[in-house]
Amino acid sequence: MIYMDRPSGRLVSKSFYVLCIMLFLSICIFPQQSDDEVIRVDSSIVVVNAVVTDKSGKPINGLKKSDFELYVDGNLQDITSFSTEETPFAAVILIDASGSMEERIRIARAAAIRFLQGIRDEDVVAICSFDSKVNLLQDFSNSRDIDEVIFDLKAEGMTVLNDAIFKASAMLAERPEKRRAIIVLSDGADTFSKISADKALSAALGVNAIIYTIDMSSPQANPRERMESQAALRRFAERSGGRFITTPGGFALQQAFKEIVSELGSQYTIVFHPSESKDEGVWHSIEVRVKREGVKVRAREGYSSSVKNLRKPSR
Repeated sequence: MIYMDRPSGRLVSKSFYVLCIMLFLSICIFPQQSDDEVIRVDSSIVVVNAVVTDKSGKPINGLKKSDFELYVDGNLQDITSFSTEETPFAAVILIDASGSMEERIRIARAAAIRFLQGIRDEDVVAICSFDSKVNLLQDFSNSRDIDEVIFDLKAEGMTVLNDAIFKASAMLAERPEKRRAIIVLSDGADTFSKISADKALSAALGVNAIIYTIDMSSPQANPRERMESQAALRRFAERSGGRFITTPGGFALQQAFKEIVSELGSQYTIVFHPSESKDEGVWHSIEVRVKREGVKVRAREGYSSSVKNLRKPSR
C-alpha cells in the first residue's frame, strides 16, 4: 500500500505521471521512422523509354510502333502499348558532397544550376546531396532558383552513391510523370552504402527511371581509382538507357544537359507484359531494334523478374 500523503510518495507519484506523459507525447509527436524503405513496383508491366538517333547523335522523330521490335532474352516480344507524345518529366539531381569531392564540389554545384536552367515549365526536379547519408535539399519543383539551397554544400564524410540512387528511385515512385530520370554528379567512388549497386540499379529500373551520370573525378586522381569510379558510373547509365558524360564543365557539359532535357521530354515509350517467372529477381535482357539503317537506339538493358517490392535494409 502507498500512502500518498507522505512527501516521498507524492514525489514518486508526480514523477511517474510526468514520465508517462512525456513518453506518450514523444510517441505521438515524433513517430519512429523505420530504416526499411520500401519501393512499390508494378511487376505486371515493363516500361522501356527509348531514344533513337542517327549516326551524328541527332534524335530521330516520327517513328511508329511498326518501326520497332522488342526482344527479351533474345526472343521477340509483343509490344502492348506505344507512345511518342512529348510529356513532362520528373528528375532527381544527386550531388556528391563526400570528402573525395572537396576539390570538385564547386563544379558540381555549377553543373546542377546549369541543368535546371534548361528544364521546361512543366518539368519538376528534386535535389539531394549525399555524403555519409542522403540529404533532401529541395523537393520536386519547377523552380530554377536553387543558389541558396546548394550554396552551403561542403565536401565531407563518406560516399553513399548506391543509397542515393535508391532514395531517388523511391522519390520518383511517388510521382505521376511517366518519364523519370536520375542525374548523378559524382566521382563515382561508393564507400559507405547499405545496399549494393545491383539493388540500386534494380530500384531505378523498377520505377522506369533513366540514370544520367556525370563524372566529377579529378584528372589528377589515381588512374586506377578513376577508372574504377568511371566504370561504376558508366554501368548505371548504360544499363538504364542513360548516358555517361565525362566532361564536367564548359560548353560540352552545357550541350549535354540540353540534349538530356530534350531526350527526357520526347522519348519513345514502349510497354510490354513480361512472362511469368518462378524465380524472383532473375535478370532478363532487353534489346530494342528499329527497322531502319544507320540508326542508334539507347534503352534500358533489362529488368529483374517478379520484384514487386524493393526494400532498403537496415544496417
